[in-house]
Amino acid sequence: MNGSDGSVLAKSCVTQRWEDNIVRSCEDRRLYRYLKLENSLTALLISDPETDKSAASLDVHVGSMSDPWDIPGLAHFCEHMLFLGTEKFPNENDYNKYLSEHSGGSNAYTASDHTNYYFDVAPPAFKGALDRFAQFFLCPLFTESCVEREVNSVHSEHEKNLLNDYWRMAQLEKSTSNPEHAFSKFGTGSKVTLFDEPTSRGVCVRDALLQFHKEWYSANAMGLTVLGKESLEELEEVVVRLFGDVANKNITIPRWPEHPFNTTALTGYVVPVKDIRNLHMTWPLPDLREHYRTSPGHYLGHLIGHEGQGSLLSYLKEQGWVNSLVGGQKNGARGFSFFCVNVDLTEEGIEHVDDITTAVFQYINLLSSSGPLRWVFEELRDLSATSFRFKDKERPQSYVTSVSEALFYYPPEEILSGRYLLTEFDDSLISSILNQLTPQKARLCVVGKQMASKAKSSEKWYGTQYHMEPISDATLQRWSTAGTNPALVLPKPNQFIPQNLELAKPTEDVTTLPQKILETPLLSLYFKQDTEYKLPKSNMFAEFFSPIAYLDPRNTNLLHMFAQLFRDALTEYSYDAELAGLDYSLNNSKYGLTLSVHGYFDKQPVLIEKIMEKLTNFKVDPKRFEILKDMYVRALCNFSADQPHQHVVYYTSLLLSQHAWNKEELLSAAREGLTVQSMESFIPVFLSQLHCSVLVHGSVTTDWALSLAALITQPLEQLQPPTLPLLQSQRNRQRELNLPKGCSIRYGAENNVHSSSAVEVVLQGDMQSTRHNALFELVAQILHEPAYEQLRTKEQLGYIVWSGLRRSNGTQGYRIIVQSPYSPGYLDERIEAFLDSMQVTLQEMSEEDFVKHREALIQRRLEKPKKMSSLSTRWWTEIVCNQYNFDRENVEVDFLKTVTKEDVLQHYKAYVAVGGQERAKLSVQVTSTAEGGAGSSAPAVHPPTDAELHQPPAQTQQVDDVACVNSFKAGLPLFPLMKPYVSLPTTDSKPKL
Repeated sequence: MNGSDGSVLAKSCVTQRWEDNIVRSCEDRRLYRYLKLENSLTALLISDPETDKSAASLDVHVGSMSDPWDIPGLAHFCEHMLFLGTEKFPNENDYNKYLSEHSGGSNAYTASDHTNYYFDVAPPAFKGALDRFAQFFLCPLFTESCVEREVNSVHSEHEKNLLNDYWRMAQLEKSTSNPEHAFSKFGTGSKVTLFDEPTSRGVCVRDALLQFHKEWYSANAMGLTVLGKESLEELEEVVVRLFGDVANKNITIPRWPEHPFNTTALTGYVVPVKDIRNLHMTWPLPDLREHYRTSPGHYLGHLIGHEGQGSLLSYLKEQGWVNSLVGGQKNGARGFSFFCVNVDLTEEGIEHVDDITTAVFQYINLLSSSGPLRWVFEELRDLSATSFRFKDKERPQSYVTSVSEALFYYPPEEILSGRYLLTEFDDSLISSILNQLTPQKARLCVVGKQMASKAKSSEKWYGTQYHMEPISDATLQRWSTAGTNPALVLPKPNQFIPQNLELAKPTEDVTTLPQKILETPLLSLYFKQDTEYKLPKSNMFAEFFSPIAYLDPRNTNLLHMFAQLFRDALTEYSYDAELAGLDYSLNNSKYGLTLSVHGYFDKQPVLIEKIMEKLTNFKVDPKRFEILKDMYVRALCNFSADQPHQHVVYYTSLLLSQHAWNKEELLSAAREGLTVQSMESFIPVFLSQLHCSVLVHGSVTTDWALSLAALITQPLEQLQPPTLPLLQSQRNRQRELNLPKGCSIRYGAENNVHSSSAVEVVLQGDMQSTRHNALFELVAQILHEPAYEQLRTKEQLGYIVWSGLRRSNGTQGYRIIVQSPYSPGYLDERIEAFLDSMQVTLQEMSEEDFVKHREALIQRRLEKPKKMSSLSTRWWTEIVCNQYNFDRENVEVDFLKTVTKEDVLQHYKAYVAVGGQERAKLSVQVTSTAEGGAGSSAPAVHPPTDAELHQPPAQTQQVDDVACVNSFKAGLPLFPLMKPYVSLPTTDSKPKL
């Protein structure tokens, strides 16, 4: 279809069109059009001529709650299968291959009541990608061979989550709800539910998939959002042409007005996998999405979850019972929702669950006696309006995904604004919701290892140990008559709401990249005035570099605790700033402390001044110290329950870093030397000698940046004694171990928690440089889709298969990570076979295909950060790595344009291929020793391995225990420190602080 005929047909296939009345941010320059097609499919078109990525998302308003009762997980399985071939594009990897070759990516997720599919791609390839995408909803194949293979991926995904406390708690909530309600279903599915049991009953799973798609994938239950460079007319034509034939079965979109929670008040006791302690309080509520203009759940969550002075959190922290509190509405599905209060309990707090619950009801009573307050609503309204007005531009893929779901919940004119703008103060509605938060409707869940003696039941799907019992009438009566607590008060008006939102006028000498505008012995200050994003915001980063930060495990622990204590102590003050769009973070690293402050610039100096005053006059609270130390020790102990793929990444870093303290060393030092006295002694020592690097980027002036820098340095210089500057030689950063060329090193560890094993194969390259960066990135680009296709889709090694670059401490290389039920040795074999086969693929690749990959990488590298904070972070990374290549994207793209296929092939042969002269291989292997773990398993039918390898593997060096690791590291040289890409002189004629 082309020309005027296509345009006429497009208009005739549209039954409803909105364009001029769609409310949008005043900074939003994109064009929008809302459509309803003849088949009742709803679509939002977004024309953005400046976008460097096109994107689309389609939301089907059916999810796991619509699974057949006898085939749990079918909606999720259907989501997986739609990626694996359609009648028009039958090759199972055609969609992903096309996106990979055009700088794109895709994914999907299945929720309780909807399923969302999305992708992004380079604009010239948008129509081709959209054509492939549309076939998911027109003519999927559900090929039998793919069905049998992909069910293994779903099962692997389920196994990955089996020992994840988040997934376990979510399913327990479902499994203990009304068993006749669809909410109680097991939504993920497994090989047992999706293949073994149906097959044993004579059910053909492929037929079930076809029936599910036929029954539920109806145009009237679909919301589509597309974003591209094309005009609205062009977008409309392509959407009508590709999606106008999606069948409209006129289904009734499922709705569940009956709540899955019974009215009986219950307490549950749950044993977690990790050593965590939580209290979850949940109340059943009706679906509140239709009340978005008032948003009563948001209003109540704002007050109950407040963290300022007099708040519920502050009171509970003062008692020593909790560390954090989150309160607010949680969506369930169409027809019902929940209100939740979740707290992280201290060691003492888990013994005071009744007291904590009493305090929650006392705060609810305070809200009831005060009644809904108009000024609170208006403050929330104003904050939301400001947030919407100055909203950062989102990544196209994220944007279309969120909008496509919203198409069914807001009228056309409010599709963009409905989630943000509060316009109707309805005190009776707020009161009616508040009145439902009673003891009689509450469901409590106490989570902790201490619950093992009570928790004698086992949840069906995840095996979670739990016990549920009714709350006694006496307890309900006590909570009902709890009254109020004089220590609990409502928040005061927010003093951080920005008043000045005027952008700084661009100066005549405004630069395109950051400049160093000040250099003193204590401070290096970099500045870039924003002229691109044009928002009343500013981002500031500051690093307090100290050579003692990572000197030994004791100092590492102390600095970590200092950052934790600081954030904890400043919570009451900083929470209002966070609500008003001004965030800060203070974190420790190997090099010291990093402070970041970002958001509206109006009140930034006030917050920074308070932060520095607190930092330089910090007093340790002994009670909070002991509580936070307990949290830290438990976090170190919980490492064993992390996923195996996280373990291999950790061990790789441990092996290759110049200095790295392992978890055992940190844990031992924490237990023996982490005291209030050692902390009080450490803080002045840390502050005694520093170097500060600062970046300011935003709609502010040079003088503004200099004044912020003064707020950083002056408190340090006023200490007694004042902070001394570091020598240049004291400011060196970590280096990487240089593996011998031609080596093959294996590090083995065990995991006794998860049944899966994992491997990370790292092929270490040389120091980062423009040439090596470009060549390794092209290798990663070319291998990315085939690695996923071969190792995950075809060989079904596991759900988690990841490939790409590894960059650390100025070095780089290529890596592949696989988490699998098979043994790490077998996984390593298969990775090597894949890498060997890719050498042949590279040799035989056509020039046309090579250019596609090169252009896809160029497109990805030139994609502009959508948020100012993302660009600030990119530049900040250049500073803390001492590179200062602020124009890295353009510099490396210019080189990329000159790279030939032969260049990449020779680089591959040298650094990646088996037997390469420059190849340096590290294989980190974590073997499961848990019950049912991989051990030394491999598939019954072992694919050929040695015969596939054109070169014999190098002799493998084994590295296992700690002593062996230390000996191994001591015998290796280090890469040199990276030299700066450019030397940055200080801008002349700037005032000194």
